[in-house]
Amino acid sequence: MDLLDLLENVDVLEVHGTRAREIEGICYDSRRCGEDFLFVAVPGAKFDGHLFVPEAVRRGAKAVVYDREIARHASYTAIRVRDSRRALGVLGKNFFGNPSGSIGLIGVTGTNGKTTVTYLLESILGEAGHEPGVIGTVNYRWGSTVAAASHTTPESFELQRLLAGIRDAGVTHVVMEVSSHALELRRVEDCAFDCGIFMNLSQDHLDFHGTMEAYFASKKRFFTDLLAGEKNGRRQGRIINLDDPWGRRLADELGAKGLTTFGIDSIAFVQARDVEYDLGETRAEIETPAGTFPIRAPFIGKFNLSNILAATAAAFHLGIPLSAIQRGIETARPVPGRLEKISGPGEPAVFVDYAHSEDALRRVLQNLARFRRGRIITVFGCGGDRDRGKRPLMGRAAAEGSDLVVVTSDNPRTEQPLAIIGEIEGGIDPAVMRKTDPAGLGAGDKLYAMVADRREAIGLAVGIAAPGDIVLIAGKGHEDYQILGQQTVPFDDRTVGREALDRKKGRTA
Repeated sequence: MDLLDLLENVDVLEVHGTRAREIEGICYDSRRCGEDFLFVAVPGAKFDGHLFVPEAVRRGAKAVVYDREIARHASYTAIRVRDSRRALGVLGKNFFGNPSGSIGLIGVTGTNGKTTVTYLLESILGEAGHEPGVIGTVNYRWGSTVAAASHTTPESFELQRLLAGIRDAGVTHVVMEVSSHALELRRVEDCAFDCGIFMNLSQDHLDFHGTMEAYFASKKRFFTDLLAGEKNGRRQGRIINLDDPWGRRLADELGAKGLTTFGIDSIAFVQARDVEYDLGETRAEIETPAGTFPIRAPFIGKFNLSNILAATAAAFHLGIPLSAIQRGIETARPVPGRLEKISGPGEPAVFVDYAHSEDALRRVLQNLARFRRGRIITVFGCGGDRDRGKRPLMGRAAAEGSDLVVVTSDNPRTEQPLAIIGEIEGGIDPAVMRKTDPAGLGAGDKLYAMVADRREAIGLAVGIAAPGDIVLIAGKGHEDYQILGQQTVPFDDRTVGREALDRKKGRTA
């Protein structure tokens, strides 16, 4: 591609060297540079790409984009820009031919619920006769292709490459989880969205954002900067959850005009009526401006009904008929690791869920409490090298919503597991729940124990559970690994939980 065409809309400050170059590829990792490539020097969390310019040139880069001082050389064209990270997205968009401009793109943001909404919209779009793709936490998938997810939302250049491949495969619509990291690092800045959904906001990622106000500001930017105009002659949709206090604030600050709202407890554009829940499904009447339709959805609890309303509101904005929305909701496949039941008849009800924030854990426990016949036993931990402020909050939520709690490890990374567990324990009020050793956990109610080994913790919880009890294994959901120090080892809560159930069955057979 001609370098001049590639630089269209890039905020270039100065160019040293010839602009008459053909560029064969773009890289921001010097190890991936080839002959006649353009290298983008991006400052990272651990390494600064500007330090690797000589290596990129040695490997064949003939143009370099940078935003801080480098040693220039006549062998390549040096292009100084205002912000090289921002330039990376524009370059990707230009290089791959603006892929999001020719497909439908729906973004879902919020602390909780993003993944489930993408699964619901994938099903609805399929029922409407479209070819959907999904970019999210569990994986990236379209057609018969399923790729591992390196990030919830990929780096800007990788995102443009991915969207181009999806477009070229004949996909008509992509549903994408949009993380706050992606918004703050401007990974989605060069994507043309048809609509965006705000789910909710609760404490998480403050190790990155610092404060809830900064966290909210990153989410708000999605709606003010990327969803404030039109795409292909149609107004971009802004879908807001009015049941969430941050959602109500966002709606107030955006102004009611041009918003599509949803809610269970709030008066909204899309609402639920006559709601019934059980451990197998949710039943409700869904009201929209175009009419009302009933659903029997294979999703459990109030928070999943909120996810259903979000998907309905977005689909309605896209012009999808209510009949297709109804079919899509009722035939949607289960979401891996999202309140996923791994037990069978005659066994304790054992669920695996991704809840890894106070709000998510509190919500899932409140939903499970609706169906309790015995005790609620919760196994959970908090990740190392991440937001420490949420640890005692999650401890408090678990103690208040459970009869028995096993506090354990969850990707401790470079922190000591017992130190993390100790910070979680700081949120457990002794007046609410008393500490015991693991051997004494089954002796009564409102007890907690600390077991650093997650496999042992899951085995303990399942082992003491009676047939009428509910066991929640929270925090990792679909993840099939555990990060210990710098090492990633195989570990799947679903597999470990099922193994514990099988051992229990063998002992009682």
